[in-house]
Parts: sequence; structure tokens; C-alpha cells
Amino acid sequence: MVDIKKSTKDGIEVFEAEINGEKIIWDSGLTYNSHLQIEKLLSSQKLISDKPNEMMFVIVHQSMELWLKLCLHELNIIIELIKNDEIKKPLKTFDRISAIQRHMTQSWEILATLTPTDFLTFRDYLKKASGFQSYQYRELEFKLGNKNKDLIIVHRENKGVYDHLVQTLNSPSLYDEILMYLSRKNFKIPEELINRDWSEPYQPHSEIESVWQEIYQESERYWDIYMLAERLTALEYYFQEWRFKHMKTVSRVIGNKQGTGGSAGVNYLTKALDLSFFPELWEMRTTMKNS
Repeated sequence: MVDIKKSTKDGIEVFEAEINGEKIIWDSGLTYNSHLQIEKLLSSQKLISDKPNEMMFVIVHQSMELWLKLCLHELNIIIELIKNDEIKKPLKTFDRISAIQRHMTQSWEILATLTPTDFLTFRDYLKKASGFQSYQYRELEFKLGNKNKDLIIVHRENKGVYDHLVQTLNSPSLYDEILMYLSRKNFKIPEELINRDWSEPYQPHSEIESVWQEIYQESERYWDIYMLAERLTALEYYFQEWRFKHMKTVSRVIGNKQGTGGSAGVNYLTKALDLSFFPELWEMRTTMKNS
């Protein structure tokens, strides 16, 4: 029997015991379980079938939503710093998002263990539920610049979510904020790009490409902005890796079947690979000349 010593500190009961030669201390206040809401977390897997593979399917997607939540949290920090003309501080946060993105991409490996036979045992139970309905993913794409007002129609019945997505749609994206920052630093940013309808998709502009070329060709002079640009490039690079792995996983599991929510499935995901959040940063690499 383990001997437990009990004391009181600041009105909280404190317990101490030696277990396997290690001194363990805990109290009646905040605990690991209460802090992380473990019981609530572990009871949130509401299965709709008795098929053994559904649990994995649910947990992988729930995990993705948690990582999306963290990406949005970190991205909001970056946007606020850039609004305040601070571009050194966000670099560490960009690196954290990239680490999260790599982890999310690796998560598709788990889902890819689902064979076509496995998935078909519970697919019909999903009815029209689809990842296309992930409002956090939609918010992330909007914040990164892929604006499409038609895509929020599926959220009309959830007023809180719908209103939040409308607000995000009508706010400057990360790239918009960076272009406004560059304008404040006297780079030649066309007026129509920093005073526009934010709900409309960003359109590439040759003058922005020239600005990025100048920054890259004089990287020592513009080192902080140059480093910021490389973090932007990494963010899109890893996002595209995630998209590609998503597409290949879906292809492996259902082939070219229609998606559960009525989308074109693999064909829809393949088209998404052509979308770019920061187009001039990529085009500039083609046209850039030796300095």
C-alpha cells in the first residue's frame, strides 16, 4: 500500500506519495485531466455505426480540426503583429505553423490505412457529411487569401459560424496585410490592391512581382522582409503538400467516386492544387535574374 501524505496550502489539499522511488505530488485544484478536459475530449467520438474502422476515421478528422484551430490561433497572432509593423516577431510563429502543417500532412498516413473495403462498411452512414463542410478549413483558406463567397452557403443554417465566415471573407487576408505593410514602407504597391473589396479573390499583379524581385535581389538590404517572404513561401509549400496528400489519400480509399457531400471528390481536390495564396512569390522565381 502506498503511503499518501496530505497537507493544505492556500486552502487546497496537497497530496504526496512515493511511487517506484519517485516523489509524486498532486493537489485537489487544477489537474492534468481537468485542465485538458480529458473526459469531455474522450467522450466526443459519437459513432454512427458499429463498424470497427469508424473510430479511426472520426479521431483522425477530429485531430485535424484541433490542428486547424491552432493554425488559426497562430495565424491571427501573425496578422496582428504585421498590422503593427512588427515583422521579426512573427517568424517564430510562422515556423510553428509549418511544424503543425507537416504533422497534419503525416496524419493522412493513418487515414490511408483505410482500405476501400473498410470505408464502404460505414460510408453510407455518413450520408451528406463531408470535409467540405469544415468551417475552420474555410476560415483558414479565407485568411490565407483564397476568397470565394459561394463556399460559405453550406454554413447558412449555423448563424454564428456563417456570420464569422462573412466577417473573415470581408477582412484583409494575410497577404493583403503584408502588401499594406510594404506600402507603408514605401514600396510601390498599386493603390487598387490596398483599397479594394476584400471579399473578392486577390488577382496577381506584375508590379507586386517586381517588388518581390527587388527584395530578393537585394536581400541583405531587406533582410527582415526577405525572411518574411520565405516564411510565406514555406506556409504555402506545406499547405500544398497537405492538399496533395489529402487528394492521394482520397484516391487510394475511394478512387474517383463522388465525395460524400456531393463534391467531385478527387477531381475537386486536384483542382485545388492549382490555387496559390501568394502567386507573385512563386512567379518571381521564374523571372528572377542574377543580381
